[in-house]
Amino acid sequence: MLYKALSKADSYKQKLFKQHSMDQDPKSWPAMAGYCLLLFLCLCQSWPTVNCQHTWQEAFKALGISYNPDGTLNRQIQIPMVNATPSVDPTMPTPVALSSDVRISALSKAFVRLYRPVNPPANTKLPLIIYLHGGDFVLYSASTVIFHDFCNNIAAQFPAVIVSVEYRLAPENRLPAAYDDALNAIFWVQSQAIGYFGRHPWFQYADFSRVFLLGSSAGANIVYHTALRVLDFNLQPLRIRGVLLNQAFFGGIQSTPSELRLVDDPYVPLYVCDVLWQLALPTYANKDHEFCNPLTGGSYLGRVPRLPKFFVKGDEGDPLVDRSKQLVQLLQSYRVPVVSQFNQGGYHGIELSNTTAAQQLYTAMKNFVYSTGLTEDENSQASM
Repeated sequence: MLYKALSKADSYKQKLFKQHSMDQDPKSWPAMAGYCLLLFLCLCQSWPTVNCQHTWQEAFKALGISYNPDGTLNRQIQIPMVNATPSVDPTMPTPVALSSDVRISALSKAFVRLYRPVNPPANTKLPLIIYLHGGDFVLYSASTVIFHDFCNNIAAQFPAVIVSVEYRLAPENRLPAAYDDALNAIFWVQSQAIGYFGRHPWFQYADFSRVFLLGSSAGANIVYHTALRVLDFNLQPLRIRGVLLNQAFFGGIQSTPSELRLVDDPYVPLYVCDVLWQLALPTYANKDHEFCNPLTGGSYLGRVPRLPKFFVKGDEGDPLVDRSKQLVQLLQSYRVPVVSQFNQGGYHGIELSNTTAAQQLYTAMKNFVYSTGLTEDENSQASM
């Protein structure tokens, strides 16, 4: 069955090559992209199992996704999306924080959702946090209610100004598309700091010298790779003080003890993770590609010693927890300052459904943000 699928796809490829030379005619590139998609779909149909026990159909059902005829995904998302709340409506309950959607490019649909406290403290600049949401690279949006509420709470409790990035999803836009979107959002924040073409009024509350990158799950993966990529650019007047990773979504060919121990975890079972990586990674890449497994080296490894201070949080009940522990060891081996927190029990995404766990995370992240890069006097005030 696999042989027939490959033969069918290869026959299509040979036909394309007879019609066009990719080196000579760029018009053939979309056709070759169609071949790559056909090959991927044939392989999907031909692999009867994932991890020898589960099928692709099971994984797709668990994720609430299916293929459309054009190769895009139909996402039957059960978690609603919500509008921003840019002002206080006297007829409605006072929001936890204010939020506003802002287009960051006239050439695309790219946008960010800004957050600020309802009543920012007077005469005080707030830390600026650039946030990347979770969703396994395949699902959700900056406007999905669970991530919207997460940013609301951070903006209000820290307090802080939040820039939540809407990034392109896989498989329609495979990695590194999400990394590119995160990087472009940082460049947009830099243009706001400089004042090119004006500035959104909410940035009057932001301290551009205290910028932090924060990500959850797949967003933490994006944040890690983006933190490495921005090292090659002059971001003045921005200064990235720290990076916060919450239950980062990494992987690898060799399963870790936590993945084996929790192989059929109800939140992120290993067979679903395998399918997600095949949807998100560049075509033909495996799970030891640097986008998935940062321990394997790749083009970014030489930049690791230049990274700023890290906060890494995981939970022992999360199959992915060992990946975060491995990353902590990698960072420490390069003498990158790391604050790590690994909690007993828990599960992947616990802060989105457990208010106690969420509050503990908010407090830990706030302490990290308000103590990083400050003087001793400022540190003592931040801890009060």
